[in-house]
Amino acid sequence: MIRVGEHKAKKGLIRFEIEEENRIAKSVKISGDFFIYPEETISELEKALEGKKLDELENAIDEFFALRLDVEMPYINVEDFKIALKNALREEDEK
Repeated sequence: MIRVGEHKAKKGLIRFEIEEENRIAKSVKISGDFFIYPEETISELEKALEGKKLDELENAIDEFFALRLDVEMPYINVEDFKIALKNALREEDEK
């Protein structure tokens, strides 16, 4: 099952695409029109979320950014990523 969720942050859209099987994130794709430095941060975050249970993803986002003090995200923050994630998880649960 593919779960998709978006969040319009102050200055950018964040989109999560999560392919899940048995409530486990098999693959995670994060995209949008936001800026984040260093650029590889998003691919590293995607890898950090893959293989985790869906109900562990929000904590995994917090843990990832807590360890990455070098990340710059103008006009967006960790909460914006978590809102997009929650929207992805909620979309299919409502159907």
